[in-house]
Amino acid sequence: MGIRLQFAREARTEVRGLTSLRSGRSLSVKKESDFLISPNGTFSSGFREVGRNAYCYSIWYTNSVKTIVWMANRDRPVNGERSKLVLHRNGNMVLADVDGSIVWSTNTFSEAHVEARLLETGNFVLINQGDNIIWESFNFPTDTLLPGQPLVRNTTLVSMRGEGTYLSGYYNLKFNDNNVLALAYNGPLVSSMYWPTGAQTVFYFGRIPYNSSRIAFLDYLGMFRSSDNWTFNASDYGAGPKRRLTLDYDGVLRLYSLDESTGLWEMSWFPSRVCPCKVHGLCGPYGICNYNPLPTCSCPHGFFRNDPSDWSKGCSPLFNLTCNQTELDFVIARNTDYFGNDISYGTGMSLETCRNICLNDCTCQGFGYSLDGKGLCYLKGNLLNGYHLLFVARITYIKIPRRIVISRTEQGQVKADMLNCSAAKVVLFGGAAGGEDTKGNRCTKYLIAFVGSIGTIEIMFIGFVWWFVLRKHVREELVNMSYIVLAVGFKRFTFAELKRATQNFKQEIGKGGFGTVYRGILNNERVIAVKRLEGILQGDAGFWAEVSIIGKLNHRNLVKIWGFCSEGKHKLLVYDYMENGSLDKILFSDSSKSLSWDQRYNIALGTAKGLSYIHEECLEWVLHCDIKPENILLDDDLEPKVTDFGLSKLFKDNLDSRFSRIRGTRGYLAPEWMMNLNINAKADVYSYGIVLLELLSGKRASRFQLHAVEENEYNHLVQWVTEKIEQGRLQEVVDPRLDHNYEDVELERLVRIALLCVREDPASRPPMSKVVELLTGNNKSSIGKDTDD
Repeated sequence: MGIRLQFAREARTEVRGLTSLRSGRSLSVKKESDFLISPNGTFSSGFREVGRNAYCYSIWYTNSVKTIVWMANRDRPVNGERSKLVLHRNGNMVLADVDGSIVWSTNTFSEAHVEARLLETGNFVLINQGDNIIWESFNFPTDTLLPGQPLVRNTTLVSMRGEGTYLSGYYNLKFNDNNVLALAYNGPLVSSMYWPTGAQTVFYFGRIPYNSSRIAFLDYLGMFRSSDNWTFNASDYGAGPKRRLTLDYDGVLRLYSLDESTGLWEMSWFPSRVCPCKVHGLCGPYGICNYNPLPTCSCPHGFFRNDPSDWSKGCSPLFNLTCNQTELDFVIARNTDYFGNDISYGTGMSLETCRNICLNDCTCQGFGYSLDGKGLCYLKGNLLNGYHLLFVARITYIKIPRRIVISRTEQGQVKADMLNCSAAKVVLFGGAAGGEDTKGNRCTKYLIAFVGSIGTIEIMFIGFVWWFVLRKHVREELVNMSYIVLAVGFKRFTFAELKRATQNFKQEIGKGGFGTVYRGILNNERVIAVKRLEGILQGDAGFWAEVSIIGKLNHRNLVKIWGFCSEGKHKLLVYDYMENGSLDKILFSDSSKSLSWDQRYNIALGTAKGLSYIHEECLEWVLHCDIKPENILLDDDLEPKVTDFGLSKLFKDNLDSRFSRIRGTRGYLAPEWMMNLNINAKADVYSYGIVLLELLSGKRASRFQLHAVEENEYNHLVQWVTEKIEQGRLQEVVDPRLDHNYEDVELERLVRIALLCVREDPASRPPMSKVVELLTGNNKSSIGKDTDD
């Protein structure tokens, strides 16, 4: 409520803003009323404080937590005293600091009268008397692209340096020399492109390099299009929400939508192929990124963190390396690799050979060795962009002085040797009561007391450091990594907690192929659904790795996962609880009251958006493998939420990989399951098509499947609908409970899309992103035509 009141006060203040700045006029940093506002009040522009007595001229959405979308002088803030933005009569607009020095300028000239205006698009422009734009902020973006703002050949998005630090950062989004839109790291030591990962990846994902143009833009519906054939849609696609596409300080591009009731921004898209731990420069030199389960940074043994508040500055060694190989050794980092910076690499080498080559090369800082049996050896000139992942089949050996490789026993002995007690005079197990023995025993007591005291102090110190320092650092890292949304919403539960929340798994609300679902209530009174998984064979590490991926899937048409439990044989997932249950309970109920046409169409569209996200837009491509009404839940507003996603095999590198056994439910299985063909995302498309036919007809596919008599008849619901259409009796397909209350155009569209999805040839079925386009009516081509990937 306090936030909303604050927004209301800001809105009341900002309506007094200026609509334009005329020649010879200025805006002062000292006057709160000196700012521009767009015609309908969507955007405001003026001086914003970015540090102590430091200001930048900026543009922001008016009714939001003031997220800046453009800055004139982000790298040269001006003083809070007497600085001003001046529009000179010669048409040049300048930003002058307190001493009169020019910090920023449009470098424009006009003999005619010129005005500065803030347009409703968020574009800050200089317009002459002929209403011609002679300068515009859209040509000079900072870290954000607004709807309608083009990103072209000579424009670049540059991230902020850090959270709350508006200086230009190290990450760029721009068209590269091959005309492909790419994310690059431009750090103090090296520059490198980290997405797309290479030419092979570009072609694999349908990007078009070497095209004749470089232009990309975000439209007002939430659709992004680029000349290199890169496209995506916001999860809340459609007119209404105000949006911004921002390259955040952690190097990840994200699309945000504004919730105007709270003024807060919600993430509505981020790139599926950008693995956070593979963003270059994230953990700095020598740093290693690891999922725990969120991305966190660490230093190798023998190294220390350079800046407690900024991981991008990486780690430094506690030593200086010599070139004497007899004084050198290696510390081992398993399942770890450092991207790039290879001096050379070889194949078919033994580990010992690779090790010796690095020892004899003074420029070699370490080496990577593959565990796939190919004997690949990568010598590293620098250790940058380190990442640790369970499935990385490589060990990195980091060169350090041999004296650093010392065991705890040796360390303890060194400490003991520092005491002035000769071993010849120390009696540890008994001894005579003579003078020397007495001295020896006294020395032993002193030694034991001293070592015990040191040990106690060390334990106390470690506890103190953990409580007051490490805990703070962990919290800072979560915030600084821009994953606070995931950190707040994704928790590891104990089995005892979930057993108590479900009253010993008392109330069963569903059962499926992966396990049984129970209703529960947490201590904070949140109602949850707990899925108790069955047949999960992974150990804790494997299960955590998979669950951490599932937990990152975030879309309005996916059921929210709040957390998990992994204790031995107990593997559980914690979901949002949906009061309306699953689609089948309403769609196939005997009640005369059924879903309206608009509700059915919205369920079809929302389900398509959720599947499009897990197929094409999330961090890891995911096959659902069991799309059916039972796995489509409905919230209080009957908005569809796909559940049970991510529980089948996750796609990683090979989309055409074959599953070890048939998954899914009879009646919804694609023909390729039965024909032992390769399985890909088109199998989910087929199942989705069956769900569409069920939405249309109100009839269960399994009802028709029970009467199948020939093995090659995969689904009789499809045959029944096809025959009715061929006979011109489409009306008999439609659920009679709708009582003809539907739009004919939407009915025809839904039928045709359903029949496209259930084609026998997987290649002729549309991808789910295409289905979303067709359902929203954004595709100009005929629905009846063949649709390729």
